[in-house]
Amino acid sequence: QVFLPALRARMNQTVEDIGKYDSITGGIKLLEAVEYVDQNPIGRSARSNPVTYTKVYDHIRDLFADQSLAKHRGYSGSHFSFNVDKGRCDTCEGDGNIKIEMQFMADVYLTCESCEGKRFKKEILEVTYKEKSIADVLDMTIDEALEFFADEKKILPTLRILHQVGLGYVGLGQSASTLSGGEAQRLKLANFLKEKATKTLFIFDEPTTGLHFHDIKKLLVAIDALVNQGNSVIIIEHNLEVIKCADWIIDLGPDSGNNGGKVCFEGTPEAMKGLKDNFTADFLRHKI
Repeated sequence: QVFLPALRARMNQTVEDIGKYDSITGGIKLLEAVEYVDQNPIGRSARSNPVTYTKVYDHIRDLFADQSLAKHRGYSGSHFSFNVDKGRCDTCEGDGNIKIEMQFMADVYLTCESCEGKRFKKEILEVTYKEKSIADVLDMTIDEALEFFADEKKILPTLRILHQVGLGYVGLGQSASTLSGGEAQRLKLANFLKEKATKTLFIFDEPTTGLHFHDIKKLLVAIDALVNQGNSVIIIEHNLEVIKCADWIIDLGPDSGNNGGKVCFEGTPEAMKGLKDNFTADFLRHKI
């Protein structure tokens, strides 16, 4: 609420409220953009999913449209979209579920009887690639799809990045509304890696929330990849696995709330571990 809006204002971006601060200095002119990567959902629509968000679904749809049966029937890539009338189920309109509104209770969702939750018309599902329909593909996890699309040069790079940020277990067609905040944040990270952003300052807010130790390792590899592309990264974090890998630590404290907010230390993890009477240093010492 201080640093981000102040930085955006210096970069001539529209901001509303800026917290109190004295000055902001440094190589701001070297930056082309600033991105705040939080844990908010990637989209309000339940139709949004990892492959639509990263736009790799465009290539998957084109691949199905390129199959001999699809060509014979005159299908285009839009026939394999659940957002367009051409190929989606007419009953559920591509949702796969029917919403039953309850007057005094939460809405109930029932699997569409016409398409049995597959989202598409029967004739669309008759088109297959490696004996899999478009619905079968959307039901795959990212790790399964990595093997399935091993020969597809337009699809594989994005799937690799999704795997790299620790989302290999997530379904290609899994609704964005079912993703946790951490998963949504890593999906945003994957999108930035795919687009090969450069000279951008990324600010991550607690990206390790809910992550297993091995997934944190994958996250750090992905963040290093952002840096290697020519970007800078600031991470707001309490996780010691991340803190020990930082190039530079700014430790705020010494406590929380009214007893916090002071800069207790600035420097490398190696320099910090020698501090006395510092909470972070006490724990970091055992990690380095």
